[in-house]
Amino acid sequence: MNLFTKRAGLLILSAALFLYATGAWRTARVSAQTKSSARKAGQPKTVIHVVVYKWKDGVSEAEKEKVLAGIAEMGRKIPGIKNVWLKTQRSQLQDMDGVYAIEFASAEAAADYAESPVHEAWSKRWLELRQSSLSFQATNP
Repeated sequence: MNLFTKRAGLLILSAALFLYATGAWRTARVSAQTKSSARKAGQPKTVIHVVVYKWKDGVSEAEKEKVLAGIAEMGRKIPGIKNVWLKTQRSQLQDMDGVYAIEFASAEAAADYAESPVHEAWSKRWLELRQSSLSFQATNP
């Protein structure tokens, strides 16, 4: 091996170690993975039920927590509920207090939820405490 080949090899190895140490190599790989995963976005057949709500004046924090915990309880008791989201991260509706979401396995599961005795019992307390709400459901064809 001649001197030029040794120096070129050391230069390449040094550059690779520098890129690895600075994270540039990993950043490029993560960026490529992010672009790749964005192209693979799916369109599941589940149904997402999103509710934006406002509490009545005077509702205690304990009552609010209990009603929201009831959503999680429905998720454990009502077949067809896949996931629940209870914490509002961001809302553009300034007059509203929060958002929750429920994911159903299918349109049939969403319909069953609406008629479930567990939901009906929870809904009575919910209606007493909330001033207003807007609900939406979304799915894919």
